[in-house]
Order: sequence, then structure tokens, then C-alpha cells
Amino acid sequence: VSSPDYERWVRSQNKGRFTVTVLARRIQAGAFSRVTKVIADHSLNIDTIVRLSDCPSLRSSNMQNSRSALQLHISGRPRSVSSLREELFKISMEHEVDVAVQEDDVFRRNRRLILFDMDSTLIQCEVIDELAKHAGVGPQVAEITEAAMRGEIDFQESFRRRMRLLKGMKEGVLQGIADTLPVTEGAPRLIANLKMLGYKIGILSGGFTYFARKLQKELGIDYVHANELDFKNGELTGEVKGTIVDAQRKAHLLREIAAKEGFSLKQVIAVGDGANDIPMLKLAGLGVAFHAKPKVKKEAQVGISTLGLDGVLYLLGIRDHEAGVMSSSALPETPVPDRQPKL
Repeated sequence: VSSPDYERWVRSQNKGRFTVTVLARRIQAGAFSRVTKVIADHSLNIDTIVRLSDCPSLRSSNMQNSRSALQLHISGRPRSVSSLREELFKISMEHEVDVAVQEDDVFRRNRRLILFDMDSTLIQCEVIDELAKHAGVGPQVAEITEAAMRGEIDFQESFRRRMRLLKGMKEGVLQGIADTLPVTEGAPRLIANLKMLGYKIGILSGGFTYFARKLQKELGIDYVHANELDFKNGELTGEVKGTIVDAQRKAHLLREIAAKEGFSLKQVIAVGDGANDIPMLKLAGLGVAFHAKPKVKKEAQVGISTLGLDGVLYLLGIRDHEAGVMSSSALPETPVPDRQPKL
């Protein structure tokens, strides 16, 4: 190697480095080609491509259980990191594929705390809607929820109004729902493997501790922060105890738990699906919008809309054969819904 060539190689080591992770049930050539074109258009170099998922069987037609993941190590200085993310985000909206960009720094390889939203993230339902159905007040609760989404009332007021409609519900109804919570596909596998690696696990939910405690026991979760239901004589009073967990409360709790454990915010992963998760998704070192609406996905650093929760393992660079720890949870897993690309 000549001296000039060696010096050029040395200078190249100071370039920016990123990791691009491509996820899908099966990665199609057309989508992957668009990803590599965007990378090339930003004058970035693909140094290596690594398959993180096991090779799929060509004979199997079971797309629901298949997973494909490729990790691209890229180097160079993009015109704009935000522009790079925006262009790759567009691909994920037009194809059944997720594309995640992360800076390839020491924090990407040293996350230590993961915090989940519960409803429609860790479980595949909205508990307050299930309670409303049992109470026969589903339409009324939906009307209040829609008013809140239109900005006519704030989250806390809408929450209290919905809770008052549940007054008088017997605890046995809640117990029946808690015993059959539809745990999201991949959640037990994700949590079992992260615990093996020494992660702390938490739930930060605008839902209820009554149900979050069930998940804590089944999945081995370290922290639970949600709303505390108030009972009297075995029935709901229609009130909640203590501070309501809203968007800002979630962000505050994330900071609090990270500080208690001695972790940098860059070592925190937050996973959620709703608008009230956006502050914690933006605060965490890695914010994952999980099967979320486009607005939430755009605000987070990355999104997963094609796989189950164990897709997070791929974002950490963990290969399938390295994630062999199985969960002992008895709760049933529910597949995530198929996502159709928005053309």
C-alpha cells in the first residue's frame, strides 16, 4: 500500500457512520433497490450488508410468521441526516417495508433501558374500549375520545369523563379481561432476550396499573407506571387515584427512571403508538413508533409497521440465532395487523 493511499484511508475513517436497518415480512427487490439508491444519492458508501434474520424457507407460504432483516453499515456525510431519514421514510410509506436510520455510535450498541406504552403497543387492544363495551357505553366513550382528538377537550379531562362512564363496573369484569390480554406478537421474545442482556424493562401507560401488573408478573417487567383505578365495595368508583399519566408525565417518568438507574437518555429505548407517546419517543436515545399513525412515525426516530415487537432486536443489531431465549409467559400472543402501503 502506497503512502498516499494509506493516508486517504486514514482520513476516510473520520467520516460519519450510520446503520440502516431494513425490515419486512419479506424484503422485495424493488423496495431494497430504492433504499440503496437514496443512500447513493446522498454520496454515502455501503461498507457492509449483514443479514440479521434467518434465511426464510422458499417452500413456506406463511408470511405472517416470517421475518426479514438486513443491516447496512454506511459511511460518509449525507447532505442532511433529516433529509436522508425523510426520503427513506417515504419508501416505508409506499412499500411494505420499514427502514430505520441510526448513527452508528457507542450508544447504539449500549442501550440499557426499554420503556413501553401498553395499549396497542405491548398488547393488541385499548383496555378502556374493552371496559366500555362490557359497560355498554362504547359509543359514548368513542365520542369523548374523538372530541379529545379534535382538540376540543384535553387528555386529562377526556380521561376523567370516560372513567365516570365506567362507574359501578364490578372488579370481576376487569379480572376476566386481565386474564386474556392479547399480548403483541414478539413481545415475550423481545423482553426475555433483553433481560438476558441486562436491560431494565418498564411500562409507561395512560392505561391502568390493574392490567399492567398482570403483564409485569407474566413478562418480568421492572417498572410499571400507569393510572390507578379506584374501587369501593368491589366496584369502580369512576375515579382514578393520583396523577394521571399523560404525554408529559410519560416523558418525566422516562427521565426519572433513567436517572435512578444511572443511564444516559441515549441509552433509553421508548416504544409507543400514539400521539401521547411522542414526547417520550423524541426524548429517548431510540424512539420506536410501533404500528403507529404516520404523524407519530414521522416524529419518532424509527418506526416498525411490518413486524412484531421483536423487530426491535434487529434495530439493536441482534441476529435471530443470537436471540434464543424463550419466554415462559402463558398469555396468548396476538399477531400484529398487516399493513398496506399508502401509495
